[in-house]
Amino acid sequence: MGLLEKPGQIVERETWGDYHRLTVFAPAIASKARPGQFVMARISSNYDPLLRRPFSLHDCDGERVKIFFKVSGQGTALLAQKEPGDEVDLLGPLGNGFSLLPEPVAAALILVGGGRGIAPLRFLAQELRKLEQKVIIFYGGKTRHDLPLAQELIAAGFELRLTTEDGSLGFKGLVTELLAEELPKLKPGRLYVCGPESMMHRIAEMNKAYQLPAEFSLEAQMGCGFGVCYGCVWPIQRPSGVEFTRICQEGPIFSSEVIVWEKKS
Repeated sequence: MGLLEKPGQIVERETWGDYHRLTVFAPAIASKARPGQFVMARISSNYDPLLRRPFSLHDCDGERVKIFFKVSGQGTALLAQKEPGDEVDLLGPLGNGFSLLPEPVAAALILVGGGRGIAPLRFLAQELRKLEQKVIIFYGGKTRHDLPLAQELIAAGFELRLTTEDGSLGFKGLVTELLAEELPKLKPGRLYVCGPESMMHRIAEMNKAYQLPAEFSLEAQMGCGFGVCYGCVWPIQRPSGVEFTRICQEGPIFSSEVIVWEKKS
């Protein structure tokens, strides 16, 4: 189980319209955090909302962790109102993490983030670069407003492929469309993907022609975050057959070949 930071103090808040990033002083979590893991945040000291909310670890800097999110409901709307000096109760780090290749490889590693799906990929890209891996980030959204971290990632020296459905920034179309064009040219060594389920499913289908090692960060509503409530199960292929598997405990990162995208009730 993860470590309970109670409380963690917010030291910085950044806002881009509906997108927000909080930097939280949480040394116990920061000391153990790995790209792909997540935290469960208690939004309020009251009982409304009652349950914690899951957030990918977006970055880790010394004794601080960052979470990046889009306002999508009551919980995230309340979290977006918090200011530096406010406290937030985090449980983590939880879940597994992305696989990191310890030795540099010649082929590029492709990271694909759709909208808020960029959240865990920022941390991953940073750690891969420390390992001297070549990283290319595909970052897509509906409009340029859905790519608030684009300039920051460019300034940090990452190679980016930007896409928007309305053409307001980068390639006009879906990120999966640009990826389909670029994969034959890039001849990458591995895929890391996080974003809407339809986007991830399309990439998994696309990858059948390439058979690249690929890892996907799955998302589900979570009640507890550490495997007790079984509220976040997803069908995963096991040696004995398809099993409904807890995303929070056995995931949220799964290899492409074990994920059953056509969910079975």
